[in-house]
Amino acid sequence: MKVVLLKDVKNTGRAGAVVDCSDGHAQNFLIPRGMAALATPTNLKQAALRVKQDIDRKELDVKLIQDRLSALSEGKIVIVKKANEKGHLYDAVDAADIAKATDLPEDAIKLEKPFKELGSFDVPVSLGENFGKISITIEAE
Repeated sequence: MKVVLLKDVKNTGRAGAVVDCSDGHAQNFLIPRGMAALATPTNLKQAALRVKQDIDRKELDVKLIQDRLSALSEGKIVIVKKANEKGHLYDAVDAADIAKATDLPEDAIKLEKPFKELGSFDVPVSLGENFGKISITIEAE
């Protein structure tokens, strides 16, 4: 039975793909869970439209991130957190905190581990083929 995948399915395919699978797998697993629909002409057109919209949205996201990175490279990003007298933070600064301060998507910020001390740090940012760095400064309250 040919079905159009509506979601990514492990060991089967990506969303929007037309796959040929057994009737039982399609009728008992994929279709009831909303992961696939029968490969009718209407569903094929809708799947192609969804794939095109996803590609357009990703291209727009990449362009917005490039613009945001160029704007951030000129400025100074300061994050204020509580710290003790030795300069250690009570709450670590992670990708979510940096994303909130910079208006970048959290998945674009690539941290090896959260920052737990005061100071200035370079943070790698990448989405797709675009790479960049932003500098942040963590200061005490």
